[in-house]
Amino acid sequence: MSWARVVGLGRIESSIVQPILGDAIEFIEDPTEADLACADGALVRAAYAMDRARIDAMPHLKVIARTGVGTDLVDVAYARTRGIPVVITPGTNSVAVAEGVMAQLLHLVKRLGPLTRELRAGRWPASNAYPLGDLSGSTLGIIGFGRIGRIVTQYATALGMQALAYDPHADIPPELRVHSLQELAARSDALSLHVPLTEETRNLINADLLRQCRRGVIIINCGRGGLIDLDAAEAALRDGSIGGLGLDVYEQEPPQHHPLFDHEHVVLTPHVMGLSKQATVATYQAAAEGVRAVLEGRAPSAVAY
Repeated sequence: MSWARVVGLGRIESSIVQPILGDAIEFIEDPTEADLACADGALVRAAYAMDRARIDAMPHLKVIARTGVGTDLVDVAYARTRGIPVVITPGTNSVAVAEGVMAQLLHLVKRLGPLTRELRAGRWPASNAYPLGDLSGSTLGIIGFGRIGRIVTQYATALGMQALAYDPHADIPPELRVHSLQELAARSDALSLHVPLTEETRNLINADLLRQCRRGVIIINCGRGGLIDLDAAEAALRDGSIGGLGLDVYEQEPPQHHPLFDHEHVVLTPHVMGLSKQATVATYQAAAEGVRAVLEGRAPSAVAY
């Protein structure tokens, strides 16, 4: 393999990826426009847009590697016309995201937000001011039964929950499978979202579906922004139909402020649940392995289509 140059788009530490790329590939952590113009490969963070203009500004580009699986900000179709594979890194942060789901769920079920606020203000709330829920004995409905959905199922079961799942495209064990989203909503005390954002799934959680949910349902979205109709969710929070809402993802990031962000039974994190220390390192390393494979003429482990 001839000498090659790979650029990082978004903050990626050279110390993590250079050992994977090897001595024959130079990694440029903070590239200039001149570096981009002669780059053979790019390691691209999730928040960095690889649109047609950016791809065209890199005429020697042979491979793009996304640190994650979402390609919302990558023009995959155009990259394909240029013969540039878009490497993705499925599975590297699945455990971290699943842990984030359970963290948000516990935060909301145990009312940690409002209780912390009360004590911080010097108040000792009555024991029934914020009734605490239970995970044990409750039902978690999982929408999307891929890698993360399966791990969330394991965690929920370990905490004594019954897990149910809906995914028309996945092989779900019979004891977990339900046959419609409406059935899942009606049987679940909490819902966790793990599907891609498409025209079919946009506003998947909407006013119609919320009316079919159990009263007080808790909804966690560590999947993709745009899966929840925030206006409908806010109305359901106000009337108590939703007991809590956890968001790690937003259709626009950073998001514009929405009134539901101020509700005491909402927990918000800035798309970081998949960025634990271990997951971050594993994701960057997997992306670097994919870039090296392409530049060496080998097939990478996973490519977006």
